Amino acid sequence: MKIAMLSPIAWRTPPRSYGPWERVVSLLTEGLVEREIDVTLFATGDSITKGRLEYICPFPYEENPQIDPKVWEALHIAHLFEQADKFDLIHNHYDFMPLVFSRLVDTPIVTTIHGFSSSKILPVYREYQNSSYYVSISNADRSPDLHYLATVYHGIDLGEFTFRDQPGDYLLFFGRIHPDKGTREAIEIARLCRRRLFIAGIIQDKEYFNSQVAPYIDNNQVIYLGSVGPVQRNELLGNALALLHPIHFKEPFGLSVIEAMACGTPVIAFNKGSMPEVIVDQQTGFLVNNVEEACECIGRLHTINRWDCRRWVAERFSVQRMVDDYLKVYHTILGYKEPLHLVGPASGTGD
Repeated sequence: MKIAMLSPIAWRTPPRSYGPWERVVSLLTEGLVEREIDVTLFATGDSITKGRLEYICPFPYEENPQIDPKVWEALHIAHLFEQADKFDLIHNHYDFMPLVFSRLVDTPIVTTIHGFSSSKILPVYREYQNSSYYVSISNADRSPDLHYLATVYHGIDLGEFTFRDQPGDYLLFFGRIHPDKGTREAIEIARLCRRRLFIAGIIQDKEYFNSQVAPYIDNNQVIYLGSVGPVQRNELLGNALALLHPIHFKEPFGLSVIEAMACGTPVIAFNKGSMPEVIVDQQTGFLVNNVEEACECIGRLHTINRWDCRRWVAERFSVQRMVDDYLKVYHTILGYKEPLHLVGPASGTGD
């Protein structure tokens, strides 16, 4: 089986710090290579993989303001499709744009839909759903207008996250700073509960940051750390009393949520999107509807067994399970008959 894995080029695969789609692509690629699957990763030239690397864009466009993202996205996608006949299957992680090539090649294409940036992109998905296959990353993120082959939850490498039974006394906001993610509400929760708050993540909306977040940063009670890499991420998540996730949109999945729980840290999240699929209410965290309910749950964090958080992630969101699930998807598309040699239950797949 020869797989062409199409990764975004906004960030390196795997990312140095931020880059959730690139992180998932990297984990899946390396997991498949470990299973002796022939994978060619189409990513930036500085990407790291044990598989075969193909690239045309040398560096991520988010790290190089001198290049036009649209130009290099077009070159990147074309670079794969011009050699599509070399592969048994193309796995697209680049949103809707590669779909317009799906009728021009004979190689089957499966697209993991990592979320819908806008309803305006749905016409492309509708138009090409009969010439390719779609995988959702949660049941909540499925569009009623589309047909899906499976839901495959993201997985993480548990070895990157250290379980900590005794946390510190601070709360953590970990994610892009944007109104959708509720950075301002996280600050409000921490202030009302008189807890320190660490904020880590890229500034995606500068106006929002300047007006709603920056005025409260005092490097004492509210500390902004910027975007952090894997080592600091592990420390921050593991030592937090809780991760605050007061989202204002239908979160497709939420990698930081399972990363926190992998460290034993419970999550207090607004009950939207995939959160009921990712968090076990009152067991691995709390699903709430507003700031007041979140504050109330701060006083109930002692009722959460942090080992239950770790066990939940190990059972449901491991990278091994994700690889198993995608192998089932590949074999379904290609009609393979031989045994799959799966490591564990593929609990994430299903209609």
